[in-house]
Amino acid sequence: MKRKWIMLALSLLLVIALSACSSSGSGTSNKKVTLDIFQFKVEFKKQFGELAKLYEKDHPNVKVNITTVGGGSDYGAALKSKFASGNEPTIYNIGGPSDVKDWKAKLSDLSGTKAAKLALPGTLKGVQQGSKVYGLPFNEEGYGLLYNKQVFKKAGIDPNSIKSMDDLKKVSRELDQNKSKLGIKAVYAFPAKETWVTGLHASNVFLSPEFDQDVTKAFESKTVSFKYGKQFKQYLDIQQNYSIQPTASLDYSAQVEQYFSNGKVAMIQQGVWVASTIAGISKDFEKNNVGIIPIPVDGFKTDSIPVGVPMYWAVNSNKSPAEIKAAKDFLNYMYTSDTGKKMVLEKFQFIPAYSGYDSSKIKDSLARQIYEYAQNKKTIGWVFMGYPTGWGQNTLGADIQKYTSGKMSWNALVKDAQNGWKSARNQ
Repeated sequence: MKRKWIMLALSLLLVIALSACSSSGSGTSNKKVTLDIFQFKVEFKKQFGELAKLYEKDHPNVKVNITTVGGGSDYGAALKSKFASGNEPTIYNIGGPSDVKDWKAKLSDLSGTKAAKLALPGTLKGVQQGSKVYGLPFNEEGYGLLYNKQVFKKAGIDPNSIKSMDDLKKVSRELDQNKSKLGIKAVYAFPAKETWVTGLHASNVFLSPEFDQDVTKAFESKTVSFKYGKQFKQYLDIQQNYSIQPTASLDYSAQVEQYFSNGKVAMIQQGVWVASTIAGISKDFEKNNVGIIPIPVDGFKTDSIPVGVPMYWAVNSNKSPAEIKAAKDFLNYMYTSDTGKKMVLEKFQFIPAYSGYDSSKIKDSLARQIYEYAQNKKTIGWVFMGYPTGWGQNTLGADIQKYTSGKMSWNALVKDAQNGWKSARNQ
């Protein structure tokens, strides 16, 4: 009898052991998964890393590695090199229809994610094909002419009085004539070196109406006419003539950190993404002294600012099912969990592109101003993500550098940009 009980006990132990082995072998709950994220947004690099640590704490079987390439670097070129190296990221960034076309073979369908279902109307338009969604929006962003409130007040200038390009020129001349009195070195810090500022963001203001503010129409167009080219030229000329010189070597860092944040210029063309940089230099300046006004487009809109989605999160379809699942879960966590939503509002200082957020908790003063423009429907659509791949920076942006340096006429710029667009579309 004793021997029978011993045999029974051993049998039970064997069954339990086999069951445990079977369980661990068939499931993925204990399997380590690594998410390699390759992203472009330098402004929230630190805060994004903090979110990743929180996610790892809640998901101990997932390791998140983040590589950030952006600012003055070409993210698109860096991404291609990353994939070419064979070390493909799990999560990466795409910009819109052109990128969806270029990366289609490496894009997972994200339509089933909770985040995709909560995305605000219109924010998925650039990354949708039929019922499939190939990207999740970072956030909504806006840009325009940031101005130093104190300088404007001291000069007796009402920013709301700028309702045309002539008004902008008049105000710029007045500020320039009183530089010493106002304590500024120049009216603008115009970063012609940054082709994304000129060839993408600045051009968008004047090309958007040509395509009915529709990124898909821009993507499908075989030509670009520069219908508002005269206004675009005026805008560039005003900045060039009243800027810190030489503009050809003026970069983002000098524009935002050296000059604007230190009160050395009255205006810069930038957007909400600079808020954290400015706050890092002076929290008081960021909170109380930064205003935003529209870039006026005579004949179209003079009271609106460009608002749109800067980039989208994409998930590499070449990765294992476990990695793809974890990637989707991480993106859902970032935008739909209580922890993630708090980070998005309070740490990232994003303008949310998803429903379910308390907009009154937007901390950044610049973000609140842009949110008000959006609420009042005083916006201009983002179409630059529908430009031919590389055209905005490598063709138009490069030509603007030549134009502002006196090495190319405006007519030659327009012709070269038109030919570049047409050539890219016919490939």
